Amino acid sequence: MQIDLRTVSIKPLRNTFDHLARRFGDKPASRYQEGSYDIQAAENLHYRPTWDPDQQLYDTGITRIVMADWYALKDPRQFYYSTYTLARARQQDTAEANFAFVDSRGLAGMLPDELREIALKLLVPLRHAAWGANQNNTLICGYGYATVFTQPCMYQAMDNLGIAQYLSRLGLLLGDTEALEAGKEAWLHGAAWQPLRRYVEDTLVLRDPFELFVAQNVALDGLLYPLVYESIVDDWMSARGASAVAMLTQFMSDWYGETRKWVDAVLKTAAAESEHNRAVLREWISAWSARAAAALVPVAELALGTEADDAVGEQVAALSARVAKTGISL
Repeated sequence: MQIDLRTVSIKPLRNTFDHLARRFGDKPASRYQEGSYDIQAAENLHYRPTWDPDQQLYDTGITRIVMADWYALKDPRQFYYSTYTLARARQQDTAEANFAFVDSRGLAGMLPDELREIALKLLVPLRHAAWGANQNNTLICGYGYATVFTQPCMYQAMDNLGIAQYLSRLGLLLGDTEALEAGKEAWLHGAAWQPLRRYVEDTLVLRDPFELFVAQNVALDGLLYPLVYESIVDDWMSARGASAVAMLTQFMSDWYGETRKWVDAVLKTAAAESEHNRAVLREWISAWSARAAAALVPVAELALGTEADDAVGEQVAALSARVAKTGISL
């Protein structure tokens, strides 16, 4: 018996979902497009929020930023749930290996006492700031509009929760449970931390989701991460024999380098929309970055002493140059 195998090409009746075809044309869509575009709830919401009857459940009018199409704020990383979790899983494997290496080789015990004390005083209280960033990005996700914008904010929220957990593990490794208690006490009552604590608590009550995006992800993170994790930990502390601390905080440095691309893309797109948007963003970035810089000076002094002012000034200049590339001159 002879069997002839033939390939039969079956033409699909349609290539993608109707809402994606209307936006991109009738062609196969990527997984990112399927999981991100035109799926914002906008109709048949049934009721207005009882806590604010003047707004819709998902209302573009609660922010001063105006966009003709909120789906223009796409994530250049094209993260949806699968790609996001795969990327973070790889980073988590690296972080776990770093913690295991430092612990198994006894590198924590080899740290000079002075540097261990600085690491604990500087890094452990920051887990509370990371928790504030988690809450803020969760609010942006809840009150923002368009999945391409709100979806990455939820990933940002969960990343900050993970950062808070890594800082807790660092405290336990270098100083046991007493370090966590000392970090909490410093956050609540330490003079060096009160300006930053007030900044975080003031952002927790912002209602404009885009202003909160600027205050948290642009201004505070844009100064804190390069100042603490790159300038102080990777450079200043490592040069003095605390490279183990840099290994324990590698996730934070890598994470910031990746997420700033998304933050910059959002700023650039929103600023290009109109002069109104540029003026509002300029106002927000100027005000919140000035507050963040002032709040970070006493924190940087815990490690750098009298050099803290210059270090923060360098980061302010770098942030201004970075923002200028998005079309917003400060």
